[in-house]
Amino acid sequence: MRHTIFIDGAEGTTGLEIRERLAGRSEFDLAILDDAKRKDTDARREALNDADFAILCLPDAAAKEAVAMVESDTRIIDASSAHRVDPDWTYGFPELSPAQREAIAASNRVSNPGCYPTGFLALIAPLVQRGLLPADWPYTVNAVSGYSGGGKALIKRFESEADIGVRNYALDLAHKHRPEMKQHAGLKHGVIFAPSVVRAYRGMLVEVPLHLGAMEGQTTPDQLLAALRDHYAGSSIVSVSDGAGVTELMLNENDAPTDRLELFVFGNEGGYHTRLIAKLDNLGKGASGAAVQSLNIMAGVDETAGLQV
Repeated sequence: MRHTIFIDGAEGTTGLEIRERLAGRSEFDLAILDDAKRKDTDARREALNDADFAILCLPDAAAKEAVAMVESDTRIIDASSAHRVDPDWTYGFPELSPAQREAIAASNRVSNPGCYPTGFLALIAPLVQRGLLPADWPYTVNAVSGYSGGGKALIKRFESEADIGVRNYALDLAHKHRPEMKQHAGLKHGVIFAPSVVRAYRGMLVEVPLHLGAMEGQTTPDQLLAALRDHYAGSSIVSVSDGAGVTELMLNENDAPTDRLELFVFGNEGGYHTRLIAKLDNLGKGASGAAVQSLNIMAGVDETAGLQV
């Protein structure tokens, strides 16, 4: 069965990469508006309502406007942050649990996870679910991302201002990803989130340092590693490593696209301290790849079709 897909915002960074992943797919037909109609409200409304699936690659306000235009049975995947904590939307992170994958398959409204929350939740949510980490701990997230995550404006800035090495931001401690991290990890407190952008086009490292020795109980890095390996057993997208032989993790200026998610558990001698680190492509599993993965699940086709895994 072939499905019609309309990408609203197809010329943006995320939309273009979704189109690349759908190119040549026999299961889908892309409905594309020409340049004269891309911002025409009536043309967009018609395309949104005629499609089997609509993928929204828009700013938050525009994504909400697009959803309001849909009066048909069109199934929507929203790549913006507009609906990530909305109880009427399904969170598009199938690896969180088998129930989450089933919910995505049955849903008409799926919200793409954020890139930073993807790394954080992949590390923390399964461990909180299993009682190995406390839900009431004050977690800190340190993260660096390639500049493509900021869209065309930030890409232009990094490409025009050659002296930028690192851009540390969200200094008001109010980044929009924080509610998403708290809710979907089942936490009592909001996280302290410290993101930076570096001179690399794509990719990201998301780290959660933990002082296990200060927590109640006797949880060790080896237990965290075993639990993550069990949780993601059989996944062709997520891998888990003990970091043996790894002395550094890097983002390069021109890393190749990937839809994989790599998780690492590093512990010190004695097991009192650990660094949980996720490595992913902010344009892959952090954006376009995640949208295509949810689309595959919703359409009932191979979950990894079109993905670079």
